[in-house]
Amino acid sequence: MAQCITCGTELHPDRAKKYNYCMAPECQEKNAKGLTMVAIGMNKAADELMILDERTAEELASGKYRDQRRGSFGTSTPDAEAPAAPRAVRSQRRPAAPAEPRPTRPSPSPAPARRPWTARQERLARIYNEQGLRPDEIAGKLGVSVYTATQIVLAARSRAKD
Repeated sequence: MAQCITCGTELHPDRAKKYNYCMAPECQEKNAKGLTMVAIGMNKAADELMILDERTAEELASGKYRDQRRGSFGTSTPDAEAPAAPRAVRSQRRPAAPAEPRPTRPSPSPAPARRPWTARQERLARIYNEQGLRPDEIAGKLGVSVYTATQIVLAARSRAKD
């Protein structure tokens, strides 16, 4: 039977498969090691999280994980195989004559949004919602679309908060 390396108590066979210390707080504090995570930029939308071990550190240092937005990962120099970014070419046209300033008009103030439902429908929708009815059920009772029923309930909730 395996024993804890810190306190010598017997380890459960399932625990002994992966760990050589027990679950006692003092043994956990002495022996548990945290993992270092590294985020690898894969594209604009997401990064991949990896555990930083010897292999991952070597791969980072070799430049295997390269973020196209920033040059390279793991090395201070850009990847030699990466093609140089195309440079912008300026047009050789003559500059246009300055345009005359256009008179500015004051922008109209926006009109308040009109709600396509009545105050009675809003009150009923709020009551139905408080009773636990779903938006599709509320829509059926009020004779409106599910979208409108949802908007009515949301508007009623925001008014109730004010």
